[in-house]
Formats: sequence, structure tokens, C-alpha cells
Amino acid sequence: MDDILLLIEHYGYIALFGLLAVGIVGLPVPDEILMTTVGSLTLHGGPFSFYKSLIVSYLGTMTGMLVSYFLGRKVGKPFLYKYGKWVKLTPQRLEVAEGWFKKYGLWAVAFGYYVPGVRHFTCYLAGVSGVVLWRYLLYAGTGAIIWCTTFLTLGHLIGVNAPKIMYVVHHYMGISAAVLAALLLVAGLIYWKYRKRAAARQQQS
Repeated sequence: MDDILLLIEHYGYIALFGLLAVGIVGLPVPDEILMTTVGSLTLHGGPFSFYKSLIVSYLGTMTGMLVSYFLGRKVGKPFLYKYGKWVKLTPQRLEVAEGWFKKYGLWAVAFGYYVPGVRHFTCYLAGVSGVVLWRYLLYAGTGAIIWCTTFLTLGHLIGVNAPKIMYVVHHYMGISAAVLAALLLVAGLIYWKYRKRAAARQQQS
């Protein structure tokens, strides 16, 4: 994670775009921790703008989604099973993602972002299955904007501690990213309202 932070520090939005793109394709990038970190850097005149970060994150995520889709369409499932292990697309994970895709269809693409071990594969499977591009973009794009907004907002609300909380709880307690994001987002909103009320009381006094 330290190497990723250095990349963000030195290359800013370009690093954010590139890391999310390759992370969605399957390289080992801690996407949620990256996003909450960037979100925390949008606080109090930080080096990142929230809305620019959202746009860049969305474009990076969608780039990775499109690369995965077209790879799935061109190389097919046998190729993924044979060589996917080099980018952590193991046969076991592919089977799990395939089960999700068969059960939920393109909804697995839209909400697979929140499930580690699934989001990297549903894009490939959409391409393998020959899903029409515009339908894929509709579901993938909707899921991407919700996912990017959720984790950037999370980092922005909770601040510098958000990435550490994400790492510790997700790594040691095995809570899924979706549940974790929801819990932390609620906690962040409560804290933000508390600070807003406290500021209002200070102005009145």
C-alpha cells in the first residue's frame, strides 16, 4: 500500500486512473483502500478535488471494465482458465464469478464491485457470454458510479482514518466490502451531522 501512496503522491490523478484501471483488470490493487485514501485527501483543501477524483475514478474504473470485457470477448473462457492465474483470475474464483453471473446476469456486473473476488471476473464473463456492448455499458457504468461515489464519500467523511479502518476490519474480520462500506458510510454521516450541529451551536453562542 505504501508504494501505491507514493504513486498517488507523485503522479496524482494519472496514478489514480491507472491504478483503478489495472485493478479492475485483475492486478493486485486494494481498490477500496485506494478510493477511501483519495477521498480523505479531498478534505480541507487537500491535494485532490472531490469531483475531479470522482470523474477520474469513474473513467479509470470503466477503462478497466472495458478492457476486461473485450479480453473476454476475444480470448474466451478456456484462455482465462489457463492463463488467468497470472492476474489472480484463478479457476476457483472464475467458477464463483460464473455462478454469480449465471444467477444474476448483468446485475452481477453492476453490484459485483462490492464483492472481492467477483468484480474482477464478471466483466470477463460478460464478454465471453457475448453481451451486447450498450447493455454492458449501462450496467457496468451504473455500478461504477455508485461504487466510486460510495468509497470517495466514505474517505471524505471519515478522513485520514478511513483507509486504516477499511484495511483492519476487512482484512481481519472478513466483512464484505458492501457491508463494511454501508456501516462506515452511516458512521461517517452521523459524525458529519454531529460536527455540523456543534458548529451551528458555536455560531449561535
